[in-house]
Amino acid sequence: MLFDFDGTVVDTVELIRESHRHATRQVLGVELSDRELVARVGLPLSDQMRAFSEEHADELLRVYREWNHGHTAELIREYPGMSDLLAELRAAGRPLGLVTSKMRPVADLAFAVLPLRDYFDVIVTTEDTVRHKPAPDPVLHALRALDARPEDAVMVGDAPFDLRAGAAAGCITVGVTWGFFDRETLSALGPDAVVDDTAELADLLLRR
Repeated sequence: MLFDFDGTVVDTVELIRESHRHATRQVLGVELSDRELVARVGLPLSDQMRAFSEEHADELLRVYREWNHGHTAELIREYPGMSDLLAELRAAGRPLGLVTSKMRPVADLAFAVLPLRDYFDVIVTTEDTVRHKPAPDPVLHALRALDARPEDAVMVGDAPFDLRAGAAAGCITVGVTWGFFDRETLSALGPDAVVDDTAELADLLLRR
């Protein structure tokens, strides 16, 4: 069972959206809609910054990180029922992996606030593969570490990039609607399921 991190396991919607808002205001002097600010969440952060401005990507990244790291403890939250779900899956003997587009030190910063690290048998970050979601590489990297076959695995995520990566790797894919993207966006990608809360996700995963 593989999970995305932001918008799936942890609620970083406000943190990431406002980090983007601060960076684009300060560096580019523009006001973007909420939808524009989070449209590429799930890709590596450097790719997101280049999409805002190729010319100013490095400065956007610096300003983003400064604001984001300074407000992580204040704004990051666990989704209701998530730790219970992860504990149930572990108790049922399901190997668990986390596949994130975060860099490892940033994931560590989040885990310092929300102690969820020990639920996962493997954590894949951007440092672990050359290609990132939506390419299948990080998903396959996690599966190799878990000694698992793609056809026996589930990839759970809130972003199109998660579902594309999981499908490209040959996994069952499950979209969750409590993160950055809505049901319509996720359903358009043809995942095996889309769920609206952690209770529904628990029922689905524990039946596998």
